[in-house]
Amino acid sequence: MSQFSQKRSMEPPLSECMNSRVDSLDSLSMDNFWLEVENIKQSTETEQEECNLADVKTPEEGEAEAEWLQDAGLSDLIGEDTSDNGNIVLLSTLTKTQAAAVQRRLDTYSRSRRKKNKPPVRDVRDIFGVVNSEEMVVGMEESDKDRSQHSVETSDYTQKHSRGLQDFSCMLRSPGKEEIFCTDIAYSEQAAILLKGSFLRESRRIKDESALTFKIPKGRLGVTRIGDLSPQDMKKIPTLALIELTALCDILGLELKRNKASKQKTKENRLFGVPLSTLLENDQKLIPNTKVPLILQALLSCLEKKGLDTEGILRVSGSQTRIKSLEEKLESDFYTGLFRWDEVRQNDVSGLLKRFIRELPTPLLTAEYLPAFAAVQNIPDLKQRLQALNLLILILPEPNRNTLKALLEFLSKVVAREKKNKMNLWNVSTVIAPNLFMHKGLANKIPEGKEKQLAEGAADVVRMMIHYQDLLWTISSFLVAQVRKLNESSSRRYQFYDRRIKNLLRKIHADKDKVEKNQAEPSKTVKVQTSLLLKDSLEVHLNNGTKAADVLRQFQKHLSQNGWSIVNKVSLIKRNGAVESLNLLLYEVGGNISEHCLDPDTYLLDLYHINPHAEWIIKQNPSFPRML
Repeated sequence: MSQFSQKRSMEPPLSECMNSRVDSLDSLSMDNFWLEVENIKQSTETEQEECNLADVKTPEEGEAEAEWLQDAGLSDLIGEDTSDNGNIVLLSTLTKTQAAAVQRRLDTYSRSRRKKNKPPVRDVRDIFGVVNSEEMVVGMEESDKDRSQHSVETSDYTQKHSRGLQDFSCMLRSPGKEEIFCTDIAYSEQAAILLKGSFLRESRRIKDESALTFKIPKGRLGVTRIGDLSPQDMKKIPTLALIELTALCDILGLELKRNKASKQKTKENRLFGVPLSTLLENDQKLIPNTKVPLILQALLSCLEKKGLDTEGILRVSGSQTRIKSLEEKLESDFYTGLFRWDEVRQNDVSGLLKRFIRELPTPLLTAEYLPAFAAVQNIPDLKQRLQALNLLILILPEPNRNTLKALLEFLSKVVAREKKNKMNLWNVSTVIAPNLFMHKGLANKIPEGKEKQLAEGAADVVRMMIHYQDLLWTISSFLVAQVRKLNESSSRRYQFYDRRIKNLLRKIHADKDKVEKNQAEPSKTVKVQTSLLLKDSLEVHLNNGTKAADVLRQFQKHLSQNGWSIVNKVSLIKRNGAVESLNLLLYEVGGNISEHCLDPDTYLLDLYHINPHAEWIIKQNPSFPRML
């Protein structure tokens, strides 16, 4: 009997080992998890591969902090020259908890340099001209307020921040009710407010967490989802998300572990065992703007057509011999179009899907942050676990994030057909978890005594990602606000004065903004560019109730008056009979944002006050296919 069979036979009932934190009580063991682990082990033994393809190294003291500062966009702080304004700009946008997280890493890095008899790095406190870490944080907050007092968005942020205890009372509601998932205030600030108010609760390991529903309240600026921001602005998000995640973990007392992955040799194959970036580069030569590898799209499409109703899909393993043979055929025939998907058994396709994920040269969740994903389950509160997952997903490289999204959407469809395929949320999670967390045959490398803990945590994290994926694929309002501040700061150089001058400037700006706010126009007439169908711009009268959806409706009405008949929400017929299918969206372009696809419920007058120098453009969704 293998060690995995022994572990499976010793596994306690699910109700004991998971503290009833799953949504299905009919699964009484972790059998699915250990069966999948054994299948992974057997498949790698059959191929006689070395299982060192995902080796990771534990960094030395100070090395991890240096890498963190580099990932956080603050590498200049540990170099010889720290005069770069780019670091100052980023630091000046941080919240109190975020700035404290940065200082802790710098302090640890400096200690490591002193131990090695190297000159210490320049302190962030020197840049801001303050005498201690606490004052540095305060100075950052004040500087942040100085530059952003004119912003309606920041004003709203500050008001909500000041009444935080009242706003977050919703977090203390009894299980089973809809809870508010606040994104206006940084997650670490929320945790700090709860800690300061002695509201940190005992572990809320409720019996059925799937009964909880979360709602992101739509503020005046709507909700921003991944994909709504331009690539230029999205490049800033992982840096900000990493700093925020670190600050949140510091507040919660959770160590944020980060592996240092070694470089791996990749196969010469074109499909399996190839980096996602390489796959996408090849696929984009065939289909421009491809976001998810074509081979993964084909596997998921095949399963969606015939496999969703197959009993035990994903759980019942196909033949390893057939799966290996199919992999070889795909390598030779996939791009030629000669591969016959209709002749493949569905359980073999699901085996190919899991094999594709497992054989990526680096884990889909990345080698660096795989431990952080696994550690999420150690956070007692469900909402804070979801906050951490949201930030981790934002940190992922774009190819990994898009691929993970496609996978999770498919897994949701499997769960939705539970009555026919007998695969509920927990079944799916326990089967997929080993393929995400035991990458490349690492089943043999599970630390002794950690098997049960790893199994529970990995399966629970996958469960949360499947069940709450709509929530996780959003970009919090506080992150969007920080992106705006970064863009504003990059457009002009700030001079940092001594404390008394900054306080004086803050008072002047505050008084000026109060006058301007009192004199603010209750309405505004703007021009919306219509690069589609119409040459002229569309004149729109804004008031406090005007939403982005209203402008799109006005545009459709304008089209109908110019010879286009509206068939439905996205289809238009020209009088000559030609049909064009449109998915119209309103974009905010320029000013303090590169490009932002607006939520239909965005109140445009509020947005105008935040970004008065932006242009508004109606365009077709680039991912929406045209049909002529």
